[in-house]
Amino acid sequence: MERFDVVVIGSGPAGEGAAMMAAKNHRRCAVIERHFDVGGGCTHWGTIPSKALRHAVKTLHDLRNNPLLAEYRRNLRLTFPQLLHSADKVVEKQVAMRHRFYERNKVPVIEGHARFLDPHHLEVLRDGAPPLKLRAEHIVIATGSRPYHPPEVDFTHPRIKDSDTILKYQENPLSIAIYGAGVIGCEYASIFAGLGIKTTLVDTQDRLLSFLDDEITEALSYHLREQGCIIRHNEQFESIEARAHDVVLNLKSGRKIKSDVLLWANGRAGNSDGLGLDKVGVAPNSRGQIAVDENYQTAAPNIYAAGDVTGPPALASVAYDQGRYAVEHILTGKTDPNRTTLMPTGIYTIPEISSVGKTERELREAQIPFEVGHAMFKSLARAQMTDETVGMLKILFHAQTLEILGVHCFGDRASEIVHIGQTVMASPAQNNLRYLINTTFNYPTMAEAYRVAAHNGLNRLA
Repeated sequence: MERFDVVVIGSGPAGEGAAMMAAKNHRRCAVIERHFDVGGGCTHWGTIPSKALRHAVKTLHDLRNNPLLAEYRRNLRLTFPQLLHSADKVVEKQVAMRHRFYERNKVPVIEGHARFLDPHHLEVLRDGAPPLKLRAEHIVIATGSRPYHPPEVDFTHPRIKDSDTILKYQENPLSIAIYGAGVIGCEYASIFAGLGIKTTLVDTQDRLLSFLDDEITEALSYHLREQGCIIRHNEQFESIEARAHDVVLNLKSGRKIKSDVLLWANGRAGNSDGLGLDKVGVAPNSRGQIAVDENYQTAAPNIYAAGDVTGPPALASVAYDQGRYAVEHILTGKTDPNRTTLMPTGIYTIPEISSVGKTERELREAQIPFEVGHAMFKSLARAQMTDETVGMLKILFHAQTLEILGVHCFGDRASEIVHIGQTVMASPAQNNLRYLINTTFNYPTMAEAYRVAAHNGLNRLA
């Protein structure tokens, strides 16, 4: 029986973060991965392939709309399966890179399915080999999540897909219905609409992505509709008729939506089944998600959980840090209580959305006096040059102290642009609107939107 200080179950972002933190601090660590390669769902059927597909669709869209290439537009005909292959090389490079991480840090990756025997012992079931038993002082569960499958939906039908299986769809649909308008649903709606496919996005709520700033979600709704996407709010699933040549989504309102394919994007479930958690006194909820405290400890003190298996926010970037923080607590017995206050949100619609800090709604509810500074991308020289004029940068700041309270961005490269605001907000000595006014930004760049927005906000003050 091999003995380790830390054993990590799963090699996605949370598992990698945990394993690297343990290895860099000279702890004997191993990773158990049931998939044939490292990287988890993020690398193989989630973040990387879907974002590579999104990039391919946006590139195609930009080429078709570039006036310099007008005479070649008729030849720009790519199918959905052809665009899917754009992710293949990216996935290969990511897997190879992550293998090197584990090798260089002397972290063995054990292929197989892990299950608990007791709080300190694991059994790894391996194809074609006898089970392997491991002992660990601490264990980190980082098994990720998968699309939630309600029992009344037949996902074996070739025209009913989830966010994993849609990436293997080998037809070129003329129409698609997407049930669920969360982050995944909105991202795929913009992808398919960008391909010119008739897209219907069914939202169970009264507005898209209600956790975001209202002005940003209104902009997203407008531009999805501009791309031809039909959005149906406040609708609930009733039943599905999957037929040979199409599928009909029946809603409780009586509306019927017919399409070539249905993408079910309504929720995710934690990958906790089969781990034998009953042996250690850990009980997942109905969606398979594991409850943890602020230190990522489960009900068993030496067993931690991080990443999507613990539920929202289900972001790869956050999962990686959660894995690190879990092992930080194993190493030191403490963690920084403010470590998660400035984690950005990145949503890869077309155009992108990214935000950090408070929204207007949250500030109003907290009765914090604030003002808003805007920079419209259409006014920036760099955006005019690249023809990426859709979008804006929005800064929320305290009306009296000028402290920056939130940054929200909608438009090309939003997920990159937001980090400038995040960095300023993280530094108490610099977190002031005047810092952005007094900073020299390269010209022309998208980054100068911060200076423009800061001046705009300062001009609003009485």
